[in-house]
Amino acid sequence: MFSVGLTGGIASGKTTVSNLFEALDVPVVDTDVISRKLLEPGELACRQVVTHFGKDILLPNGAIDRARLRKIVFSDEKQKSWLEAMLHPLIYKRSHDAMVEHSRADYVLLVVPLLFETGFQSLVDRTLVVDCPAEQQIKRLIMRDGIDESLAQKMLAQQLANPDRVARAHDIIENHDDGADLASQVAALHQFYLRLSANR
Repeated sequence: MFSVGLTGGIASGKTTVSNLFEALDVPVVDTDVISRKLLEPGELACRQVVTHFGKDILLPNGAIDRARLRKIVFSDEKQKSWLEAMLHPLIYKRSHDAMVEHSRADYVLLVVPLLFETGFQSLVDRTLVVDCPAEQQIKRLIMRDGIDESLAQKMLAQQLANPDRVARAHDIIENHDDGADLASQVAALHQFYLRLSANR
């Protein structure tokens, strides 16, 4: 099974790019979706988060207040480290299992925001980075999540710098402005990945 790991900084356009691959019938495994499911009521990870952070982290309906949790972990490095140490092994296993389910596909796209930071690149054959200027990311984050610039900058600062991420990538999609032709870039990479898969 050939696999590609899609990554990029926060608010760089990963979801848009993964949706374009999905429209070409490429199976997509998204670790953000897996992470959200792990934190749903009834899941072991959810119980561990409530035990660690207290019941104040819950919304009235019993679900984790993800906005509150995000503020805590992006303001306290120890809390962020605890959450990642608990979640990442679970996400890794579920990602692997989900990819195996698509073993008959030409290739699978694994979307991992912290691909290089977490070592998840060991799950894939090739890495693809969506590159986007930091100023554009901050602007999109503020609009998308309704947060202030200070929190947006903190969130960005806790990830690899864009040039470092690009330097580690096999392939790059440029999303430098809102008019970027992402569909053409995805279509070209799709054909390339089909050829790589066929030659394995």
